Amino acid sequence: MPIRDPVFTILGSGTSAGVPIIGCDCAVCTSDDPRDRRLRCAGCLTWTDQMGDERVVLLDTSPDLREQVLRKGLQRCDGIIFTHNHADHTFGLDDVRRFNAVMRAPIDIFAERSTIEHLHRVYRYIFEKHNNVNDSFVATLVPHLIDPAKPIDRFGVRFTPLRFLHGRLPVLGYRIEALDENHRIAVDQPDPLPLAYCTDVSAVPPETWPKLEGLNTLVLDMLRYRHHPTHLTVDQAIEIAEHVGASRTFFTHMTHDIRHAELDPQLPEGMALAYDGLDIAGR
Repeated sequence: MPIRDPVFTILGSGTSAGVPIIGCDCAVCTSDDPRDRRLRCAGCLTWTDQMGDERVVLLDTSPDLREQVLRKGLQRCDGIIFTHNHADHTFGLDDVRRFNAVMRAPIDIFAERSTIEHLHRVYRYIFEKHNNVNDSFVATLVPHLIDPAKPIDRFGVRFTPLRFLHGRLPVLGYRIEALDENHRIAVDQPDPLPLAYCTDVSAVPPETWPKLEGLNTLVLDMLRYRHHPTHLTVDQAIEIAEHVGASRTFFTHMTHDIRHAELDPQLPEGMALAYDGLDIAGR
């Protein structure tokens, strides 16, 4: 029996500064459209596993994680999968200690070596708790090293790492698919799967294109209209989305250059701007 009722939630759709940004009174930063308020970029997948238990996996831990988790009403965390080591994708890790307390269990985290080393350096008090002066309340985490050739299987779902470029920095996105009872990719995927989460992208390496075929849902970086050295522009993101040809595409990691009500109606059919709290579920 495959998993049931998968939902991918956009916890945050904003760039590293968030929207509104500090000290700005532009039309987007002062907009009363809630879709123009963008917390730092993160996502999560929730589903019911084969045993009937609710499961949650976070994609990155943004600095706004506490607010995002409260808004979504998450009560557990069955794993955290990181795309890369930048602050806007990792600086909410301290907040997951509440999940440890609620679940009375450690949390598995998955990342490349560079990201694991970054987390260990920044959160030394977590990973070297025995050196803390006081016996303080810190997260209990179990790190797992990953690479693009090593899929991550969690409770009936496979997260396959995909290589992307974030400027000159190699980062990861993920293809997410349900498994069957034999732990193979299920032939019939529950909507919105297969889904690829691809944030902080400026280029798609040749070896990654085949892994983006046959998607039901694509979540893709789209920073702004003007060129940026480490992110996709509006035109570049649309071009990649057309090439991938997913049934539907949602764009994320947007700065205050993009006004939701202005750009969203202009996008090609099957494409839309994401927004904070968006649940991508079965149709």
